Amino acid sequence: MKKVGFFYDDRYLGHEMPLGHPESGDRLIAINKALSSSGLFDRLIRCAPRRADRDDILAVHTPEYYEKVLRFTGYFDADTFISEHSVEAARVAAGAVLEAIDRCRTGEIDRAFCAVRPPGHHAEAGRAMGFCIFNNVAIGARYAQKVGYRKVFIVDFDVHHGNGTQHIFESDDSVFYFSSHEYPHYPGTGSDAERGRDAGRGFTYNVPMHHGSGDKDFFHVYHDYLPLQVSKFEPDIMLVSAGYDIHAADPLAGLRVTTEGIRSIVRGILQCRAVPCIFCLEGGYNLVSLSESVMVTIEELLTFE
Repeated sequence: MKKVGFFYDDRYLGHEMPLGHPESGDRLIAINKALSSSGLFDRLIRCAPRRADRDDILAVHTPEYYEKVLRFTGYFDADTFISEHSVEAARVAAGAVLEAIDRCRTGEIDRAFCAVRPPGHHAEAGRAMGFCIFNNVAIGARYAQKVGYRKVFIVDFDVHHGNGTQHIFESDDSVFYFSSHEYPHYPGTGSDAERGRDAGRGFTYNVPMHHGSGDKDFFHVYHDYLPLQVSKFEPDIMLVSAGYDIHAADPLAGLRVTTEGIRSIVRGILQCRAVPCIFCLEGGYNLVSLSESVMVTIEELLTFE
């Protein structure tokens, strides 16, 4: 059985949303309750995240944006609400990925699941967007390189394209960004023609999925397309933007992936290369399907060899 770290902090619940906002603290409460009642917690290494510091965040975000968001409250855009304790939650969300990287580096854990909020993959270098304040996985990628992981492979299976992550690394040949997502759909990016630019051309790989795509479609993506790209890139570490809004029961999109389909996606990722693999929560807004999806993810993290 693999040594799997589980990263969570109650400060994530301090990121308070207006009534009815889909990205609520109930998501993490439901995940923790499901893991506890299933007995999976007993098989995990429970880990406390740390706060990402200013330098960690400025590795991918602009100083102007960082200073602005420290002072901002209210709706940053039509979807993204920042309340009194949101920035603290966002710093600890990014910090969970950093702490997971360090613990993988020392061999304390082999893999990790970071149950965090706010999510991150829509956050651009200079602005919040799509429920996201800081780009957790992007901050993690730069930190991984700082501590000695040379080549970072990012997988993003959220139903929405991770525009922020793609744009941050699109000119960088040391970070590979692979995304499957419903298209056309929010945020409007992620066509298969977007392959990176300049030195990073060929290191972005988008797989747009039609409305209604389901388990068989995703099997081909994660058991055929993904392994080929990972094999060519030969990463030292893999970071995963785990968005469970691909589930058929999710209210915010139109894909038809089942819980077992998500298990297959996770297996496809884990079979690619024997390197540390860190999953970081992005979307997923039906509490039942979200909890079930996280549980099968963690089961695979624990047992897949």
